[in-house]
Amino acid sequence: MSLRRGLFLIVAMLMPLSTFQALGDEPGKPKWKELFDGKSLEGWKSSEFFGSGKIVVQDGAIVMQAGEPMTGVTYARDDFPKLDYEVSLEAKKIAGDDFFCTTTFPVGEDFCSLVVGGWGGTVVGLSSLNQLDASMNETTTSSEFARDRWYPVRIRVTRNRIQAWIGDERVVDVDTTDKVISIRGECRKSRPFGIATYRTTGAVRNIKLRPLTEAEKKEVKKG
Repeated sequence: MSLRRGLFLIVAMLMPLSTFQALGDEPGKPKWKELFDGKSLEGWKSSEFFGSGKIVVQDGAIVMQAGEPMTGVTYARDDFPKLDYEVSLEAKKIAGDDFFCTTTFPVGEDFCSLVVGGWGGTVVGLSSLNQLDASMNETTTSSEFARDRWYPVRIRVTRNRIQAWIGDERVVDVDTTDKVISIRGECRKSRPFGIATYRTTGAVRNIKLRPLTEAEKKEVKKG
């Protein structure tokens, strides 16, 4: 065994496990915090929508069975940030033809929702901006969502901007300065952070959160 390799092994044995875990993170960015352990609903609760379908943890995902009309889960801890954060998850539509992972999140003292596959299965956008929902405001787009396919969803929130991606496509990039941000009444029980389906069975997994760096905040501010 070479002297260099021997020294490396000695140092490795003395280093705590957390050090090796940190080595896997992207340099210069805070670590992602796992919000869902993949095994249980610890830290989560049913949103208790009227007519809610059953909620189960299966194969490392939260499965929300179709409700009449909505089913959802709400983050139950009190440590979710209000600004300058990024949240990500993977979602798939299992059955049904409407939204399968509409995500409600804080924007300062207000709340907003990213609708994915609403209004018959294709509408994507924010609900609501200036009292206009995801089918009627400047963030409205349309996309087809296949069943049994995992879609990565990412939302970034700063004081004056909301951005969102589905896969590699940026589907929302809106300056919220002087805009009224709100949610539809149906999503009140998703506050402060929650995920819901509408007459559709959907699943979510790999729900993660991290704060933005100062460099990222400045980059977003510049547009």
